[in-house]
Amino acid sequence: MSLQQGSLIGDFKNFIMKGNVLDLAVAVILGGAFAKIVESFIKDIITPVVLAPVLKAAKLEDIALLSAGGVKYGLFISALINFLLIALVIFLVVRSFETAKRKLSRQEALAETAADPVVVQQQLIDSIDRLNSTVSQKM
Repeated sequence: MSLQQGSLIGDFKNFIMKGNVLDLAVAVILGGAFAKIVESFIKDIITPVVLAPVLKAAKLEDIALLSAGGVKYGLFISALINFLLIALVIFLVVRSFETAKRKLSRQEALAETAADPVVVQQQLIDSIDRLNSTVSQKM
């Protein structure tokens, strides 16, 4: 039985030590922390700024007070606004990371081509040929 237990523990150790499991664990932890930051940003900063004029016009202090016949539609509206704002913030974060990644990729590609002497030589020859053809056309 100890042999089976040892292989079970060994298999479990191999499973846990795989890179993708560790990456997933880090992503979940960071995702939870990031979710709290985004939630606070939306709840404590954005929502009051967006809702303040609406609540003032409705002469209410809290959106949760909006109700009709016992149906608290104000809470639903608040949840909907929070969802849309959180989705917008996440979209902007992801978009900025993608933009930065594309920019870095282009810079790396430029650095690779600029470092290759054959590519640089060919670019210079092409530039000289274009310059010669432009000058020939003007004359």
